[in-house]
Parts: sequence; structure tokens; C-alpha cells
Amino acid sequence: MLMALLVFTLAACGGAAPTPRGAENVAVNRYLWAASLDVLSFLPVQSADPFTGVITTGFGTAPGSGRAYRATVQVTDPAMDARALNLSLQTRNGPVAIETQRAIEDAILSRARQLRIADGAL
Repeated sequence: MLMALLVFTLAACGGAAPTPRGAENVAVNRYLWAASLDVLSFLPVQSADPFTGVITTGFGTAPGSGRAYRATVQVTDPAMDARALNLSLQTRNGPVAIETQRAIEDAILSRARQLRIADGAL
């Protein structure tokens, strides 16, 4: 009887059932997603998951630059808003200057607006 109680108690500690695939989806703005891939096309994509809104890249060299960069992008909202775009940009020596990061963010936002206008979604 004691053994059965112990087994039952341990089984109850197993935690919650795993979340089914897709239940953790984030609504992602398609223009920000496409613009991120366009602007960062010089970087090799390691993974791109439209269900979570995360794009990770390996190191790549920007045209006209001798410095290698890598990026992680997360689109967190269906709204086309700067707050929906999170960018982490690094060189092999660490994070980039804030001006460089803002320039890339601005380029992504500008490209997203161009894509939306071209799509006739305004």
C-alpha cells in the first residue's frame, strides 16, 4: 500500500502535459517578417520559425564591409509597429554600436512599409 502511494505521488509530480505543436504560436506581421529576411539576406539563415516569429542567422559579411555580423530577429506582434520588431545584432567581438543596430531596424521597418504599399494594404 505504501509503495502504491509513493508511485502515485511521484507520477503526480511529472508536471503538465507537453504543449501541442502550434499552441505557442505568436501572430507575426508578415511584412516585418519578409522585410527582416530581405534586409538581412546577406546573412545565412540558420533557422526561421514563422510560428514563434524568430529568425536566427549565422555570421555573414555585409556588402562593402569587412566585418562579419550575425542577427536574431523576433517579430512579436501582428501590428506593423516598431515595438513588434526585436533585433539583436552582433559581430565576432560582441554587440554592435547602437547606431548600427538602429540603422538596421530602420531599414527593416522601411522595407516593411514598401512591401505593404506594394501589396496595396494601405
